[in-house]
Amino acid sequence: MAPDLDAAAEAAVLDAMEEVEQRGLVPVPGAVALVQRLGERQWAVVTSGSRAVATLRLRAVGLPSPSVFVTAEDVSAGKPDPQGYELAASRLGVAPDDCIVLEDSPPGVAAGKAAGMRVLAVLSSHSALALAAADAHLSTLADLQLRPAGAGSTALALEF
Repeated sequence: MAPDLDAAAEAAVLDAMEEVEQRGLVPVPGAVALVQRLGERQWAVVTSGSRAVATLRLRAVGLPSPSVFVTAEDVSAGKPDPQGYELAASRLGVAPDDCIVLEDSPPGVAAGKAAGMRVLAVLSSHSALALAAADAHLSTLADLQLRPAGAGSTALALEF
């Protein structure tokens, strides 16, 4: 639209603005409870955004930064490429087919599926039709319940 502008410079300005802007940020319903229930090595964040922006947003909504945090700086290709999810599984020390991805965008769903993971789509920003490739759909994260997988197990089972 504006071929006279330097796209990299414009992107840098937008990134700098996002690194400080907190207005309107609220936690996704159910996110805080879910993270509190999971152990530190049972979850990761995978984002095509920058670490600075993602960290600010997590902090602004009262969520901790995870021990496994994969951002644009960690991969050569963003979603829908599976690289970010594959790296997260490796850093968590689990096989991709033992992972469940919670996603709200078509590129994110595609990335999770391409990584060989099960994908639960949260219908917060796109329709079920747009996220049809997911294994299942949730209206909100609050619809997701965790329970012990079995006697003596540290694993958790999902119910929704």
